[in-house]
Amino acid sequence: MPFAPDGREASAGRCAIAVMAKAPRPGKVKTRLHGAVTPGTAAALNAAFLRDITENIGLASRDAAIDGWVAYAPAGSAGLFEGMLAPGTRLVLADGAIDAPPDVTGFGRCLLHAAQALFARGYGAVCLLNSDSPTLPTAELVCAALALGIQGQRAVLGAAEDGGYYLLGMQAPHAHLFADIAWSTESVADATRARAMALGVPVVELTPWYDVDDAAALRRLAAELGGRAPSGAPAPYHAPATAACLRAHGLLQCPENVAE
Repeated sequence: MPFAPDGREASAGRCAIAVMAKAPRPGKVKTRLHGAVTPGTAAALNAAFLRDITENIGLASRDAAIDGWVAYAPAGSAGLFEGMLAPGTRLVLADGAIDAPPDVTGFGRCLLHAAQALFARGYGAVCLLNSDSPTLPTAELVCAALALGIQGQRAVLGAAEDGGYYLLGMQAPHAHLFADIAWSTESVADATRARAMALGVPVVELTPWYDVDDAAALRRLAAELGGRAPSGAPAPYHAPATAACLRAHGLLQCPENVAE
């Protein structure tokens, strides 16, 4: 990629979409699924999700000026992602070890870290994407990037059905978007909308989608990839790596085998 005179990547006309991800180690990822599947299966699913999500970003890049990234933690774990991601996906550390306002805490520090690091590379827009939605329709990623590329100030929010969000897009690393957020609660999306309003930044809303972070959502995923998605729903990304992983662990053909 070409570089600007100040050494930054010349990416002002492009949108970075970064998946927020932990290194896929058994017992350390997808821990909320451990009551439904083994830690090893949860780690395998995490790896499959990352492959599909980064492939999905690559597919979206055919229709918008998008570069794919994984914003990872902890420090020193970059090598664990080798061979796991879609070709062309780059890594950026986002472990929250930055100077941040005191009201930006917990996961908010990691999100802000990722945003700051990518804007420092010269991007005109950054989207932070979860690692829990492998079937997210590609069109939502394209819409986010295109909306952020239109002249005028705005943010983009992809609300999750549980009250959080699967995507947050911005045109500058506004720390206030991550301030005083009760992470992992049903108030996250609403609080983020309020922070954007306080900044005077209009919010473009994407189609709500779901996170795969409990047994019910895993059964829904298995049904969706098994061809039993609800009629009238947006067409999901086909997530071949996730489908193969579910099949290998006996979860695709018989989603009822997922424990409550």
